[in-house]
Amino acid sequence: MSTGRDSPRMTPLPPDAVHRAVAPGTAVVRLETTTDRRGVLDGAWWPRSRDISAELPALIRALTELLGPVTRVGLDASAWDGLPTRLVVDDRVVRVDSFPVGDDTVLITRGDQDHFSLLAVPPHATPEAARAAMTEAVRADNTVQAAQILIDTGTSP
Repeated sequence: MSTGRDSPRMTPLPPDAVHRAVAPGTAVVRLETTTDRRGVLDGAWWPRSRDISAELPALIRALTELLGPVTRVGLDASAWDGLPTRLVVDDRVVRVDSFPVGDDTVLITRGDQDHFSLLAVPPHATPEAARAAMTEAVRADNTVQAAQILIDTGTSP
């Protein structure tokens, strides 16, 4: 689904179809909640820049369309330019928390208990490397941590 420059495309496709669909600003999501953060990823996101105030609202809008209201986002402050403590997206306040999760992971909370972990592909990644990383992240049997996926696919910073 593409909704223009201000919204990432959401690509709920099987991993083999990701290679044909991924472009900068895309979020690939497998809708399964996780209860721990030991490398299990629910999807991936390829932002266009490190400007979180410009990038995050589009991701939140796209995820809200699929998941319902997003209440909280966890990011590593060292990976983003000017991390705010909250954003207002479509008249909803979304809390932004700084966690030492690394610049390769974004934690999304829906409601009070549903947590989703997304691989954050660096904006500088080549299309081929980003596609490979996103494909690995959405594999249902993936147990590789986000940082290792980026190393293995040549997309690490």
